[in-house]
Amino acid sequence: MEVASGLLPAIQLQTPGQVFPSEMQPHPGYVVHILHSRELPSTESSGTMKSNPAIQAAIDLTAGAAGGTACVLTGQPFDTMKVKMQTFPDLYRGLTDCCLKTYSQVGFRGFYKGTSPALIANIAENSVLFMCYGFCQQVVRKMVGLDRQAKLSDLQNAAAGSFASAFAALVLCPTELVKCRLQTMYEMESSGKIAASQNTVWSVVKEIFRKDGPLGFYHGLSSTLLREVPGYFFFFGGYELSRSFFASGKSKDELGPVPLMLSGGFGGICLWLAVYPVDCIKSRIQVLSMTGKQTGLVRTFLGIVKNEGITALYSGLKPTMIRAFPANGALFLAYEYSRKLMMNQLEAY
Repeated sequence: MEVASGLLPAIQLQTPGQVFPSEMQPHPGYVVHILHSRELPSTESSGTMKSNPAIQAAIDLTAGAAGGTACVLTGQPFDTMKVKMQTFPDLYRGLTDCCLKTYSQVGFRGFYKGTSPALIANIAENSVLFMCYGFCQQVVRKMVGLDRQAKLSDLQNAAAGSFASAFAALVLCPTELVKCRLQTMYEMESSGKIAASQNTVWSVVKEIFRKDGPLGFYHGLSSTLLREVPGYFFFFGGYELSRSFFASGKSKDELGPVPLMLSGGFGGICLWLAVYPVDCIKSRIQVLSMTGKQTGLVRTFLGIVKNEGITALYSGLKPTMIRAFPANGALFLAYEYSRKLMMNQLEAY
């Protein structure tokens, strides 16, 4: 299985110098089309280029960046509501209340607070994620003793996605820290937790660096890893299982845009249902650390359960579920089609 697809050049059944028996003579022009796969390099020169790991990595990175951009542009307002409700559950009675208060307090631009770092975060995360995904698939093959050209099961692909997410978390944590702080700046200032200041990406970055140095950008790294690694197992697992369902025995690479978007949305639902409480803890750590030394993962979890109840860990779940289908559907649709376009362009050379 491959997350993305493309077609190799047609390969003639009859090779130079080969003679078929009269009863086996192929019809003139008869060809076999083979779906592109990283594990099926061609012996032709163009196939050699396409099986080059560096070229594959560059294509996956670029397609991942396109997917990350589509994800943010589609789902940013819902992500803003999610972070606000996670961090300040007492201020909002629900999604509608959060939307109305945000609009009355900050205006329409309030829904897009943190868009710049969100774009950087998602582009960086998905570029690294999909680039490492191909490498991690090879690692899984070696671990289970499969040939380099063998296709992986949906479960094995889920494991590869989980491994790849650990690398993505390292680039995601700093940018998501800036995003979450920008999204909740109004609440932090109005509650008196921090002094009023200029709310820009650069001002937040300077403040983090001034207070905590370079390591300050990794507040919440442990909770980010705890969210990403199991979360992306369910993300890729749900995506691949859904694609298998829609393919119904045919090639997954032939699926149209609607099944791809539905599969991506289902993968997103699986991810958030599995790890949402961890994401809530991460948001608290990253936002409230603005006031000083914030407690770690375990103490933050125990504090939320003790003071607010277990349901507080699910604050903001509704906008997250609403966001999952359009945002993750757009992510995979942009990834699949941009990668297919680049592979087809590579075929022409």
